Amino acid sequence: MKQISKRARVLTGGAALVALGAGAFGAVSANAATPAAAPAAVVKADAKNKNTFDSTHLTIEAATKAAQATLDAAKKENQRVSVAVVDRNGNTILTLRGDGAGPQSYEAAQKKAFTAVSWNAPTSELAKRLTNAPTLKDIPGTLFLGGGAPVTAKGAPIAGIGVAGAPSGDLDEKFAQAGVASLAK
Repeated sequence: MKQISKRARVLTGGAALVALGAGAFGAVSANAATPAAAPAAVVKADAKNKNTFDSTHLTIEAATKAAQATLDAAKKENQRVSVAVVDRNGNTILTLRGDGAGPQSYEAAQKKAFTAVSWNAPTSELAKRLTNAPTLKDIPGTLFLGGGAPVTAKGAPIAGIGVAGAPSGDLDEKFAQAGVASLAK
């Protein structure tokens, strides 16, 4: 074992004492500080003073029912599709890939559902708007092809259903509308 010189021991010991002293001083000075300020008063927000609002959301049970009705409608016509249901904020509630649906259909269904709920309109109608506003398609997460349908309550969008995988957007949208219709039953 190598001997450490006296000078190295003194320097190492001195550095350790300085570090220990700085830590102790910091702890003492932190404790000696002025007392913490009293917590701020609790502010209550309620509908009476218009700080909040009620929002309707689709339950997971309803989203599952709509998605299954969508897949069933597609299956009756021998179509292999994926379906996505998103909430009012565009967050995915669930996505189901039907048997044999193509790999691209999963993401496309999500984007169609997001697009439908964002504008509270079927995506086939929104695709027509691109003629006058072509930059709409540049909004991230959107897809302006037929196959998305909004779900509304009291005239406001609360969810979107997107379908992808059929040979045409018209068929995709027909199946999405079957999912919307199932929620009225």
